[in-house]
Amino acid sequence: MNFIKNIFGIKKNKTSNGAFFSATEYEMKNFFCGIGKSDIQENKISITEYPFEPSIAYPEKIISASEIKLITADFGLCRIYVDKDIIFISAEQKTKLLKFAEMNKIRLTKHSWNWDWILEPYLDTEFTSDNEKRIEKCLTEVGIDKIETEKIRSEVGKQMYKYNFDTMLWDWCSLGLYDVLSAMRVKYNENEFREFYKRAIEIDKRNKNTLHNTV
Repeated sequence: MNFIKNIFGIKKNKTSNGAFFSATEYEMKNFFCGIGKSDIQENKISITEYPFEPSIAYPEKIISASEIKLITADFGLCRIYVDKDIIFISAEQKTKLLKFAEMNKIRLTKHSWNWDWILEPYLDTEFTSDNEKRIEKCLTEVGIDKIETEKIRSEVGKQMYKYNFDTMLWDWCSLGLYDVLSAMRVKYNENEFREFYKRAIEIDKRNKNTLHNTV
């Protein structure tokens, strides 16, 4: 964390709720919204208390196996891909979800790293020029060029610093789609977040070389 403070010359502001990036009291209380609850049954998944309002799962939804195009369960939160949406499922339910996929003949696909790559500068670790070159190459290969990457980071960067450091999450491994949705959810109003949510999902699916294109 010291390198972050040294780079930005950050001093603790005793009058702010966020010690490093001045997150508001509202942000501090609402960044971590969870993913609701999922009941995986034989041929359907029941979602309740889902936090992201633009999602088809908000605030609750019964999703039949026939609606699910793909499932990801190889890294972090599990995901179910439905038409124009991605719904998060707890990693604790990975085994049950994989069995559900097998029983209902739903294809598995690998984790999309698009947002993880975009958000790497906001991890609690040093982001070197070598890291930057590697990430730029990875993003270019999935159709996200340097100009677009910089534009996205200019939109979400400050909020991601608040999310990771003001809350003392201090994630040094990976920040992804769930994290950026959680962070921007408390910044934008309803209409702004609906528009951002749509773009965030599209960015996450953008990969010409994987099955994500079929979603």
